[in-house]
Amino acid sequence: MLFVTGTSTEVGKTVTTAALGAVGCAAGLSVAVCKPAQTGVTATEPGDLAAITTLSGVTRTLEIARYPDPLAPATAARRCGVPFLTLTETASAVAALAATADLVLVEGAGGLLVRLGEFTLLDLARELAAPVLVVAASGLGTLNHSELTTRALRQEGVRCAGLVVGSWPEQPDLATRTNRTDLPRVTGAELVGAVPAGAGSWPPPRFRAAAPGWFDREWIRQQLGIHPPADEFRAERAAAGA
Repeated sequence: MLFVTGTSTEVGKTVTTAALGAVGCAAGLSVAVCKPAQTGVTATEPGDLAAITTLSGVTRTLEIARYPDPLAPATAARRCGVPFLTLTETASAVAALAATADLVLVEGAGGLLVRLGEFTLLDLARELAAPVLVVAASGLGTLNHSELTTRALRQEGVRCAGLVVGSWPEQPDLATRTNRTDLPRVTGAELVGAVPAGAGSWPPPRFRAAAPGWFDREWIRQQLGIHPPADEFRAERAAAGA
């Protein structure tokens, strides 16, 4: 089980989650993805899980609650007049997925401390003793946001599984280039991957073929229990700045 959070909203959590799902599927694992709370879409519109399925090929997904307003889940639930998600019901749903899948990915909403209901993603990770992968922005400001996030994980005794840059630009500026060195230094967490900017709009076959190259090979082996062949790590990883 692996949780995916971000240092803020729109940093690449969904595409990163899809990439991890693609890696798992390519290795023959049964993969399930949970998005406890989806906001900003109506009941009939595709949400983040639909994007993950399209990109990765993962078909087993679970969305526990959905709210139309593009707000933090707890705020959106309050505006709808519906009960908040509880930690107990959400943890039980995720644990049930984990009982029948080789790999369960849980994508949060916004940052680590955004309230999904009566709880945060940090509370859920602590409840399930699951590690958390932090998806960070690439540019100016990411050092502060990333350090705050990893400090919160440490303070609550939740293991940080590493950092991933969620959208690595084709032509990184000076701040972005130096952040590759500074992110591990200020957070104490390993930088384990970088996803190319715009990868979420790639055709699914290209996305799935390239995804293993966006993550550190040893990290994939240790974290996901996968031993990818060396030839899967091609030029896309270099293009992502990894």
